[in-house]
Amino acid sequence: MTSTHLFDTTLRDGSQGENINFTLEDKIKIAQRLDDIGIHYIECGWPGASPAAMEFFLKIQNIPLKQTKVTAFGSTRRQGIFPEEDANLQALIECGAPVITLFGKTWDLHVVEIMGNTLDENLKMIEDSVAFIKQHGREMLYDAEHFFDGYKHNREYAVETLLAAARGGADALVFCDTNGGSLPHEITEIMETVIPIMDAKGFKDMRYGIHAHNDSNMGVANAIAAVRAGASMVQGTINGYGERCGNTDLTSVIPILCLKMNDSCMSEGNLKKLKSLSRFVSETSNMVPLASRPFVGRSAFAHKAGVHVSAINKNPIAYEHMDPALVGNVRRVLVSDQSGKSNIEYKAKELGIDLDEDDFDTRRFVTEVKLLEQDGYQYEVADGSLKILMDKFRLKYKPRFELEAFRVTVEKDKERPCSSHALVKIMVDGQREITAAEGAGPVSALDNAIRKGLHNFYGQIGNMHLVDFKVRVIDGSEGTEAKVRVLIESRDEDDTWTTVGVSEDIIEASWQALEDSFQYKLAKSLEHKD
Repeated sequence: MTSTHLFDTTLRDGSQGENINFTLEDKIKIAQRLDDIGIHYIECGWPGASPAAMEFFLKIQNIPLKQTKVTAFGSTRRQGIFPEEDANLQALIECGAPVITLFGKTWDLHVVEIMGNTLDENLKMIEDSVAFIKQHGREMLYDAEHFFDGYKHNREYAVETLLAAARGGADALVFCDTNGGSLPHEITEIMETVIPIMDAKGFKDMRYGIHAHNDSNMGVANAIAAVRAGASMVQGTINGYGERCGNTDLTSVIPILCLKMNDSCMSEGNLKKLKSLSRFVSETSNMVPLASRPFVGRSAFAHKAGVHVSAINKNPIAYEHMDPALVGNVRRVLVSDQSGKSNIEYKAKELGIDLDEDDFDTRRFVTEVKLLEQDGYQYEVADGSLKILMDKFRLKYKPRFELEAFRVTVEKDKERPCSSHALVKIMVDGQREITAAEGAGPVSALDNAIRKGLHNFYGQIGNMHLVDFKVRVIDGSEGTEAKVRVLIESRDEDDTWTTVGVSEDIIEASWQALEDSFQYKLAKSLEHKD
């Protein structure tokens, strides 16, 4: 059984993605999570780039990591000087990282036209720099930047750059598809040609890696092609974050290697942490998790069509290529106007509802859902509201508060920004509560007012937070009088749920979704008391 080394560059290449910025503390937390899941190498940045980058390497030395090697990134020496005179190479040594990744130029276009260098001097820069790092006792990985484009343009010179790094003492050579334009069959053909050349030149024990970008949507495919062609290391990022279209997504590569290629790159127990890691990096990056992301996305194992759900109830492999639990994910069944009896029965079980106890008319409930969705509701993404709807249909719904009225005002003058105020009247166990609050907008003011009113009765809402708010115009032909659908995602320390509201008035639709969200939370937390 093979065991591919996993090389994560989320903290370096991933941080170059648009709208992604990590604080020092963010980087430390991500590094610890990557170590916990068993990533072999973590590339943490370029210590010569800034004092902040160097600060990370100094701090990470005091944090115990059990399974991973901290790796620093930098370039070969500048032309015309000795390695010991190069500030970037000195910073790589001073940062204390046990592994160094150097990149050098492979494509003659970059050497001559972009750098204004000579081909011979570039080869010396590569060999000198690699040898300098090795003299300081570090593990040395060489990234052959633009290797595949360089090979296509001048194959002899591209191979010469690899030989220069090998002569310098590189422990591994990494083939880089820096522009992300290569196709899997090209990766295979080039690597299967180059590796025998390296063997014939006396470097039979050399390790090889792949560093692919996703500009042609081939990042994962190219990484897998490279492994099949002889690479024993895959570089990538969590969720595929990175410059332009991103890098190879390790959340796809890892399960493919483990579950489909019999590769022992990650233990079974650690593989089950993959979805959690993906979500953690998304939230730390302040990026919305991609629902359709393979393996770890919320929709990766979601089923909507009634025929599909009926089949997976009999045997999940009918419509699933693997057990979602292997990567820490779950099977989800969506309820919508395409639902059948099987969807409702599966969803009820998932929500903890025993339909056998209630003489539940599943077909009538399906009809009810379809009528509501014609009116604009959408339950396939609103599990919280669906649970409440099922309870109402079963005559088991027990509201923990009731709305009497609300009023929202928005003020604006030319001197000041908009301000929003909400007044809410609710009844809790026969007791009227009237509260007012301000907010960043009308929905925020409503949320704050209802929290204020409920807090004296239900302290547990203190750990409930709104994390997402979406508004969709259902039919734009009515202009400003069109119906809108509001979806609100909420969470506490244990759970995440979504609720829906529909109205011609955006504030009323928001109230409906807010009310369902609080009712769901209170029902969940008080079930054991009833």
